[in-house]
Amino acid sequence: MKHWHIDEVGWDRFDPSKVDPAIIPLVKAAAMVERNAADYVTYLTRVFHDDPDFQAAAEHWGVEETQHGDALGRWGMLADPGWDFQAAFARYREGYKIQLDADASIRGSRTGELIARCMVETGTSSYYTALGEATEEPALKQVCRLIAADEYRHFKLFYDHMRRYLARENLSFPRRLRVALGRIGESEDDELAYAFHCGNDPVGTPYDHDRCIAGYMGRAMQFYRFRHIERGMGMIFKSIGLEPRGRMADIAAKGAWRLLCWRREKFLQALRRAANENAGGAAAAA
Repeated sequence: MKHWHIDEVGWDRFDPSKVDPAIIPLVKAAAMVERNAADYVTYLTRVFHDDPDFQAAAEHWGVEETQHGDALGRWGMLADPGWDFQAAFARYREGYKIQLDADASIRGSRTGELIARCMVETGTSSYYTALGEATEEPALKQVCRLIAADEYRHFKLFYDHMRRYLARENLSFPRRLRVALGRIGESEDDELAYAFHCGNDPVGTPYDHDRCIAGYMGRAMQFYRFRHIERGMGMIFKSIGLEPRGRMADIAAKGAWRLLCWRREKFLQALRRAANENAGGAAAAA
């Protein structure tokens, strides 16, 4: 059973005067990724084909993730009445595919697969917490709060199953760390970049990964605060078997925060360059 239903959101409290234009493109992209959960359920149930308990948990996870996409898509259409969520999502489904016929985890083990899922839920829990705290728009604030709570529960779900498989597979710490770092690095792959493209670019615009990932990350990273990174680092440490609180976790959180700030500035520079190039092209055409 879902912890909430989309119709329970206070949509009638939507206030266009409190919408931050910088958030709209992010919500549109996130709606696409969340709504695409069915493919990941297919993949996970194939990887865990002989584990009915986990398969049931993955199915339930997929239902909640799909609702996240629907809720974000609904808000996106309120914030931008000219936007067609279903049409944008159809473009995304057509152009972005994951491997569905795998009979084993691409992470090399089931423990590794579940660590990777923990990394995803860590990132989304932190992200929606940051976005919900940043927005003043009541409906989006509520949606982000509900999604962030779901994502934290999902982290605990995958973590509990990961511990079960770790006892069987005894995956070494270096391999656990490698999986975690690898999955964090994938946050800049085509999944988010192409979602940003489908959610925000006019039909017919060529897809450019670097432009789209800068468009997404340059905006998204502005809403993070150190407390979000600190909390997320604790969840990461817990996933790979380290103490989530303490001096090592503090050092790692501060390092991650500095890295985020550096990456944020790089993405913002890319956005500014693109804006200047577009302005120059428009002036030349005139």
